[in-house]
Amino acid sequence: MSNGKKQPGAKPKVGERPLPQETEGRVMALDLPTSPELSPEMQVYFDKCREKIGFVPNVLLAYAHDGAKLEAFAALYNDLMPAPSGLSKLEREMIAVAVSSVNRCYYCLTAHGAAVRSLSGDPVLAEMLVMNYRAADLSPRHRAMLDFAVALTEAPWTIEEEDRDALRDAGFSERDLWDISAVASFFNMSNRMASAVDMRPNRSYHGEARGLPEAG
Repeated sequence: MSNGKKQPGAKPKVGERPLPQETEGRVMALDLPTSPELSPEMQVYFDKCREKIGFVPNVLLAYAHDGAKLEAFAALYNDLMPAPSGLSKLEREMIAVAVSSVNRCYYCLTAHGAAVRSLSGDPVLAEMLVMNYRAADLSPRHRAMLDFAVALTEAPWTIEEEDRDALRDAGFSERDLWDISAVASFFNMSNRMASAVDMRPNRSYHGEARGLPEAG
């Protein structure tokens, strides 16, 4: 008999946010272990993920077949994305989505599109960045930032001093230029790995921060 509570694994109704789950179906196309013995540091990291967002992102489970690769990936990600920077967390997530849009990376568009929705409180902005950042009503700062990240993705050999000057003119510091480039470069690598192994995003990302703000 049903007790009125949604059971784990139950199919959500239309418009209903799915329950967070550790692994919703397959993680990737490669037949590699996704639940190996973790180092104490990575076990703490996985536990923090469960505590903070309710699940371990599948990208971590995919890398977990090799402890050294998992630790290297997590260290670089955490240095680039949540760590202190002249770029806000939202700006870094915007770069992730714009780069992933060029590369058509299903995993990263799903996961980082959810992050943009959550950090901005604007699901429309997130959808525009996923589809075509040029359709969004961006500030000159953000347009210059995404123009540079996309140029670096599409034709890195064309980057010249005038491209860096455009970022300086938009108010970015020399360190900001480094961070924009580093985030864009990281997601180009991540996009390619996710596409190569057909990495699948956790289903929970699809339902995050979808509500539109009340009309004023």
